[in-house]
Amino acid sequence: MIKHRLTLGIVLVMTLFACTPDKKPEKPKTPDKTVEVGEPGSLTAEDAKVFLAESQKELEKMQFPAAQASWIYATNINYDSAAVEAYLSEKLASRAAQLAKEAAKFNHVEVDDDTRRKLDLLRYSLTMPPPADPDKSERLAQIGSELSGMYGKGEYCRNENECFSLNDMTAFMAKSRDPDLLLEYWTGWRKVSPPMKAMFEEQIELANEGAHELGFANVSELWRSKYDMPADEFPAALDNAWNQVKPFYDALHCHVRAKLGEYYGEDVVLQDQPIPAHLLGNMWAQTWGNIYELVKPGQEMEVPDVTKALEAQGYDEIKMVKQAESFFSSLGFEPLPDTFWERSLFTKPADRDVVCHASAWDLDDKDDLRIKMCIQKTGEEFNVIHHELGHNYYQRAYKNEPMLYRTSANDGFHEAIGDTIALSITPKYLKQIGLIEQIPDESNDIGMLMQVALDKIAFLPFGLMVDQWRWKVLSGEIAPQDYNKVWWELREKYQGVKAPVDRPADAFDPGAKYHVPANVPYTRYFLAHILQFQFHKALCEIAGDKGPVHRCSIYGSKKAGEALNNMLKMGQSKPWQDALQTLTGSPKMDATAVLDYFAPLKTWLDEQNKGRTCGW
Repeated sequence: MIKHRLTLGIVLVMTLFACTPDKKPEKPKTPDKTVEVGEPGSLTAEDAKVFLAESQKELEKMQFPAAQASWIYATNINYDSAAVEAYLSEKLASRAAQLAKEAAKFNHVEVDDDTRRKLDLLRYSLTMPPPADPDKSERLAQIGSELSGMYGKGEYCRNENECFSLNDMTAFMAKSRDPDLLLEYWTGWRKVSPPMKAMFEEQIELANEGAHELGFANVSELWRSKYDMPADEFPAALDNAWNQVKPFYDALHCHVRAKLGEYYGEDVVLQDQPIPAHLLGNMWAQTWGNIYELVKPGQEMEVPDVTKALEAQGYDEIKMVKQAESFFSSLGFEPLPDTFWERSLFTKPADRDVVCHASAWDLDDKDDLRIKMCIQKTGEEFNVIHHELGHNYYQRAYKNEPMLYRTSANDGFHEAIGDTIALSITPKYLKQIGLIEQIPDESNDIGMLMQVALDKIAFLPFGLMVDQWRWKVLSGEIAPQDYNKVWWELREKYQGVKAPVDRPADAFDPGAKYHVPANVPYTRYFLAHILQFQFHKALCEIAGDKGPVHRCSIYGSKKAGEALNNMLKMGQSKPWQDALQTLTGSPKMDATAVLDYFAPLKTWLDEQNKGRTCGW
């Protein structure tokens, strides 16, 4: 499951602190200005340096109280905490938008590489840039709020007395094997999004105007320009990585389709066609782990019961976090600060509402690290804690960089680091820390790898196509009347998944996925799913682990820890390719590590698929 985590670099403050009550307080339309520059023709390189120094100082000053307000809201949800959080987050976002446009005035000033990088990062910090016209800017903000509200309040009602929330339907689809019920929930949720379409079109028009004022042709070019390569070359780089792993995805798809055909009937799941989207255990068919029982290998698996072991050994929530901290200490990282233990939220309070969704926080861009979780004493949560601390250690590693560099090398790196750490929570590690006595033999590996692949490999084409669609929409390449048609063309092309029924002419199925109406770029998740395996393999090699990479844990390796920290501490100060080379020895994103990790499963799938019709 993909989870959003809060870090307090300027970009994420603006894009992820979005939870506000229905009744919103008044927001400032024009925050006070303290940094201004002259007209573009009169600016110099020295002006750029002064502008950046003052801008970073101002944003740092604004960020901390905004972060504190967001923390207070997330850990004590009430009208007042929501009002303060909304006010400060909006003030910060508005000022950042103004400074991004001031930075654009230096687009044609000759400056050194470091200054240019900072100016560009400031320009890139906006996701949906507002136009200079205040009325249009206000309208853009209003549309964003309304779209998020429409999604958040969305529900499917069979009748006036029986309604289902998205959470309800998601849980049903994970467990139900009734194709009629699955289709009902699938189509029911997609009734939420058609009313979004007109506002979505207007939003794109306004944001493209804002992007043009920043020096970009459109928002599509802005989003694709954030990756340290020409904007037009970035999609091809993603496709190259996808093409490396596509043969394995095709083998997984073939096996899953065959097993679904056996269960539902080949008249329902045609064996030479894309898989109907409602049968894959997930509202968006983006991960398939919920149908593991239908497609798993026949042999029994010996699975370590980590939940039972945690209980038997007296682990409470704090001890679980302490053990995760010891993982990083074994790599040579310094212990977490005392304030982490004093200020984090580890359990759900009995006296107030909180946002229980797991997240890692760095409130002051220095040492005020925290996690926010309503920890359950389970093996799954034990993994999540390790993942979250991966974010915290990354945040602390780059704390000495200038403010604009205090984030991950690209937006996929942070998620990749958290998942990289989670890949080391193997039976080998569990035995090393005494949670299990024996490591299951390799006969268990196929089942374990299948479980992982149904989530991580099945996700890859979805993670790729969401922004492939959106970039074309934002650039105007796809006309509004074709939004839904091209959405399903791309889903069939990349995923081999199809709509289970003909979609109405007014359908807007992309809007049924949170990240589209919320304008959260999605490519970061594709990058993270490729990079985590590349990081893991490199760290295992540095640690000297000679076994299969899927059984490796880097626990206890100071060499691996040093190599990891050397990359983390760079933050965004250099192109992400440089950061990647620091750890892996190569600046190229390479999916062969994915294939190495899943190699035994690929051999097994090829054997299972003999005689089957594969492809679509």
